[in-house]
Amino acid sequence: MTRISIDVLRSAHLRREKYVGPWFPEPLLTDPYEDPVRSAELADSVSMAALLLLERLSPLERAVFVLREVFGFGFGEVASAVGRSEAACRQLAVRARRHMDEGRPRFEADRREREQLATRFFDALREGDVDGLRELLAADVQMIGDSGGKAPQWPRGIIGVDNVVRVLATNVPRLVRIEVTLEPHEVNGQPGAIFRDRDNKVLNTWTLDILDGRIQAIRAVINPDKLGHVGPVADAWAIAREANQARRSTD
Repeated sequence: MTRISIDVLRSAHLRREKYVGPWFPEPLLTDPYEDPVRSAELADSVSMAALLLLERLSPLERAVFVLREVFGFGFGEVASAVGRSEAACRQLAVRARRHMDEGRPRFEADRREREQLATRFFDALREGDVDGLRELLAADVQMIGDSGGKAPQWPRGIIGVDNVVRVLATNVPRLVRIEVTLEPHEVNGQPGAIFRDRDNKVLNTWTLDILDGRIQAIRAVINPDKLGHVGPVADAWAIAREANQARRSTD
């Protein structure tokens, strides 16, 4: 099964090389663990940043890392599963762990503080409070969307507080005008939100990367193929057209 999974990972990597625009993992909303300590561990493991880091590992490194670090298998069992020697698996594990540690962002430990900052951000977003938004965003904040070419695509990356505030202040009020709602929700173990249309269908999900009391990145999953497990999916193209028509009618 592990070897089959490795083959699937290799083919998935090739498919993503042909993917339109940035690629993000599917948004994960629910936590099956009731134990707070286990929940915190899971949140770190399924964070958008951690999942993106896993994507950078080779299929073998990823298999060894998950079997060893997540499931706690011994190296003998890992070696048998992936068809490599124990010595090779130990080297793969060390290399994978080093890559993960080097790339993992230093998220703040205080989850409550992050949640409070996210609440202030989404409140400012709803109210169109430009100054409030500017206070909460890092100077080099990034806004990135994964549409896969199947929904209206943001530019490949919007970088810098002035650019991000301008995009937010321009586009979010248009969506509010046509009854798109913002539902704060933990996504991939991080503060985030689900955007829904007037029929309660899912338009997209956002996650916020927060560090040093500022939002460092806003990551949106817009690709409808990745949203079906969250709920019925909205027609993003139709919503974009309606939002543009609403803007023209008020100009």
